[in-house]
Amino acid sequence: MSESVNLIIDTDAGVDDAQALMLALGHPNAEVAAVTTVGGNVPLENVIPNVFEVLHVMGAEGVPVFPGAREPLLPGPREHAKTFHGEDGLGNYQPRAARVTPQSEPAAVAIGRLARERPGELTLVALGPLTNLALALRLEPELPRLLRRLVVMGGAHTARGNTPRWGAEFNFYYDPEAAQMVAQAAEELTMVTWETTLAHPISPEDYRRLAGLGTPRARFFADITAHTLASLAKFGYQGLLVPDPLAMVAALEPEAIAAEERHRLWVETCGEHTRGQSLLDYGRSGLEPNTRVVTALDRARVLESFRRALAG
Repeated sequence: MSESVNLIIDTDAGVDDAQALMLALGHPNAEVAAVTTVGGNVPLENVIPNVFEVLHVMGAEGVPVFPGAREPLLPGPREHAKTFHGEDGLGNYQPRAARVTPQSEPAAVAIGRLARERPGELTLVALGPLTNLALALRLEPELPRLLRRLVVMGGAHTARGNTPRWGAEFNFYYDPEAAQMVAQAAEELTMVTWETTLAHPISPEDYRRLAGLGTPRARFFADITAHTLASLAKFGYQGLLVPDPLAMVAALEPEAIAAEERHRLWVETCGEHTRGQSLLDYGRSGLEPNTRVVTALDRARVLESFRRALAG
């Protein structure tokens, strides 16, 4: 079993974010110090209750939740991801948790404060647009050196995107300026990309086994993923794509990373088709690599992380 991991989870609380939260909350060696919220998959007014719903299902109502950025750093047209996540971001799930009010401290302030209070201890796992992290960097420029690790679900390392800008993955597309700020400030960033997501679906057979575990957590998993499965099938995908859970496994159990590449990272902020695209230097910049691009994970460990979280 991996060593203890202390987490800040920054999330736009769609269906796969919910699963990633469940993996963290169900891991025996993980402590979730805080959840920070950001608009992205759905508006912030949906994100916050979605987080509380997951905390309720997992019996973790004591985890503090901090409200973050509603909008990207710069104005402009964006599309939420309701096609895959449902109108509410949880697959049109009927909530059962009591309504809970988040902390008053803004997410960016909380990230910097927690990092200062616990230098070298906290792993920040970013599952949504990087707006909160960019704001936190402005407030606390030492943030990259205060964190133990930074793990990001984002980017498309071969420019196979999933947004109206063909080369851009959703989280970087939604706030390219924030992604670029984080990429330039990072000294060591672990990135799980869209192509890695496509290479690691949960098969229909494994999905049925997980959804059929018979626990309240497994029933919640089945309820929130039904809409996403149907949407993925319309686009020709087999099984369930789990981008945020893959990033969470990489954060919780680094030994589950089976293959990676090391590069310097930039994020394009211009271009009709390329704004939000992640760019890797392949050694040509002359700069030290600052990004571990995860290209493969141990599938058995990913499935075991799901089984453990859902069986509890």
